Amino acid sequence: MKFTRTIVLLFFLALSAWSGTFLETFNDGDLEDWQELVELNKPPGLWEIINDELHAVNRQEALYLLTTGDDTWEDYTVEFDVKPLKKHGIGKISIAVRVKETWVVYCSIHDPVVLIDDKPAVHEPRMDCFAGSLHDVTFISLDTAPHPLLKLDKWSHLKLDVSGNMYTFWVNEEQVMEPTEFEVPEIVQDRFGFPGFLTGGIGFGLANYTARFDNITITGNGIPNRGVLPVTPKEKLATTWGNLKTF
Repeated sequence: MKFTRTIVLLFFLALSAWSGTFLETFNDGDLEDWQELVELNKPPGLWEIINDELHAVNRQEALYLLTTGDDTWEDYTVEFDVKPLKKHGIGKISIAVRVKETWVVYCSIHDPVVLIDDKPAVHEPRMDCFAGSLHDVTFISLDTAPHPLLKLDKWSHLKLDVSGNMYTFWVNEEQVMEPTEFEVPEIVQDRFGFPGFLTGGIGFGLANYTARFDNITITGNGIPNRGVLPVTPKEKLATTWGNLKTF
């Protein structure tokens, strides 16, 4: 019995060394570990912590991401809760992985303008995943499919997993993109300077929405352990502005 207990203990010690969980609940009232990445170098967005939740306002069609992490992060899962409060136009709610400088792989629930043959243009709610640089206009599509927009004034859950060259995307626990292999063609790397997207941090954000974000969770090998879910609700913090570095 003692031998069995020793083996089990060693197993869990090894497991804890292999993987970690990074959790951001915004209960500490600051955004010290986060940086803003703005599409096409638009002016900075509005991010503030209200009642232990991140309140974000973006009235631009350009995507604004809040990012964190290490350039060496490889395989992990990132997920978060989001509650859209108001839609200001053609908008999107996005989740990003393999963020390195301005390069990202991201998935969105949005309603872009869609042109089909000679029919009138329509705003069609969709799920789309892309890879590219937010400071450029060149992107590679990983996957696309019709999908309803996230409901206003209701919490939703987005999750994106990356393992090697495989990407999987969930919305409200429903897999909306099955494991999809993505590797940048060599000709694209040479012509446009695309990286291999093998490592990088994470991000989340929005375009043309006001929304609340909470419980950003990253799990995987090499992810540092940080933060714990509160056991009981804490007294709400006063509104706190974060000092963000913009890329």
